[in-house]
Amino acid sequence: MKKVYLDNASTTAIRTEVIQEMTKVMTEDYGNPSSTHSLGRAAKSILELSRKSIAKNLNATAQEIIFTSCGTEANNWILRSAVKDLQVKRIITSKIEHHAVLYTALVLEKEYDIQIDYVNVKPNGEIDITHLVELLSQETHIKKEFSSDEIKKWVPDNQNLNAFSEEKKTLVSLMHVNNETGNVLDLERIGRICQEHNVLFHSDTVQSIGKATIDLQTIPVDFIVASAHKFHGPKGVGFAFIRKNSGLQPLFFGGEQEKGLRAGTEALHQIAGMAKALDVSYTNLETEQKHIAELKSYLIDQLKIEFPEFKINGNPDGFYTVLNVLLPFAAAKTAMILFHLDMKGIAVSRGSACQSGSVKPSHVLAEMLSEEDLKKPSLRISFSHFNTKEDVDLLIEALKSI
Repeated sequence: MKKVYLDNASTTAIRTEVIQEMTKVMTEDYGNPSSTHSLGRAAKSILELSRKSIAKNLNATAQEIIFTSCGTEANNWILRSAVKDLQVKRIITSKIEHHAVLYTALVLEKEYDIQIDYVNVKPNGEIDITHLVELLSQETHIKKEFSSDEIKKWVPDNQNLNAFSEEKKTLVSLMHVNNETGNVLDLERIGRICQEHNVLFHSDTVQSIGKATIDLQTIPVDFIVASAHKFHGPKGVGFAFIRKNSGLQPLFFGGEQEKGLRAGTEALHQIAGMAKALDVSYTNLETEQKHIAELKSYLIDQLKIEFPEFKINGNPDGFYTVLNVLLPFAAAKTAMILFHLDMKGIAVSRGSACQSGSVKPSHVLAEMLSEEDLKKPSLRISFSHFNTKEDVDLLIEALKSI
């Protein structure tokens, strides 16, 4: 039975070139990058060449790339340090973010009593940019809400009076490509809006790194994150882009690795594999993008023929690798459809793999769909350049058999 893998938004197959690179490093370059002997220096060279390669593909500087274990760690670090060390008092995000952002924000709200505001989500799953501007434009000066005499009652010595007239330092956190629907945020536009309002901008770019051109010299974003396993690299390694002079502090301590920002011996073979995967992805981007976009379009055409009442969850013109569909199977549960497809060798998902054990409906779709549509099965189908039209045909045939 042919295996059909259509869950590339969860993880991707490792490229052959990446495996070869990692094997070479594990076999020959086993020194600790922090050691001063020749093996250590050779390992350090690989580490820094990998950093430079990643930075070059994103038009950033090498000093702005910090290696982490994954995107989730990077998101946690950025949000926590922004609140703890940069004195951010307000986070603006949305309810359709990855839980690595949503749950972190909620924990920070409890720990530091910060303000969390959620941008409205349109019925098609897009972020309401007008509402974002409204949130950023809200008067946050306590001095405007209370008279000077009232404030003096709280601060009789006037030592901290200026603090009451300062705006709450704000960070906007909105993902570039939604991992469940494929809806795309205009990073440059949001970055300009944040710049105009003098707020920090963080974006979870896990689904787009390696699959879309991101020029960090033209996009005014302060922080982005990546996981290698989303672009045909190894699991267990990722990176954060931290705009220079941001002031972020370490998440944990114990060593001076990663410019003192991330303690622990670097996973050299994984980092080298990640750099190789990103380089190959961007070298082949145009060709692979065209191939995958054609497959997605072909699947939509076949769904229209075989299941004319199906709907696309999200913007039909969303990211080329992801398609989330609402199926017109009134009596079928998503879990049973997934089981049926799996028995036929077809791997798709209901949404984020990080919450696959949950019995609750997708928090992303819950923000978009009606109560009636939430009862119907939805599938997330996500492609890579390894997929073929035959894969799509097998998926359609399997769905027809339900």
